[in-house]
Amino acid sequence: MRAMRRRLPLAAFFLAAGSLHFLRPRMYEAIVPDALAEYRREVVYASGVAELAGAAGVLHPRTSRAAGWWLIATLAAIFPANVHMAVHAERYRQFPRWGLLLRLPVQGVLIAWVHRTAAGPDRPRRR
Repeated sequence: MRAMRRRLPLAAFFLAAGSLHFLRPRMYEAIVPDALAEYRREVVYASGVAELAGAAGVLHPRTSRAAGWWLIATLAAIFPANVHMAVHAERYRQFPRWGLLLRLPVQGVLIAWVHRTAAGPDRPRRR
């Protein structure tokens, strides 16, 4: 039960994040790196599905660890979009430059949260 309470906020975060890819896809399309410009919408939908699948997976004890690693891989895969925003800050004037730079270490914090909550080694239970 304690593990579920830890995983629930994680699942809620990725459920919200993944849903936004479908509710506001143009917002995400704007940050897809130029190398993938031809497939912007597909990339946005694929990353949204990946986040939704990870959110669902972390809720069940049998799938939580695999789903945690899935989410870590997803976060690593979308990191280039954050780099793209930081490098091309002039394209994202609606965001302060410091905010674009802050996104980079925040990605590491999210990875650590997923690892600690769902992907890391099982911890012995205290009684």
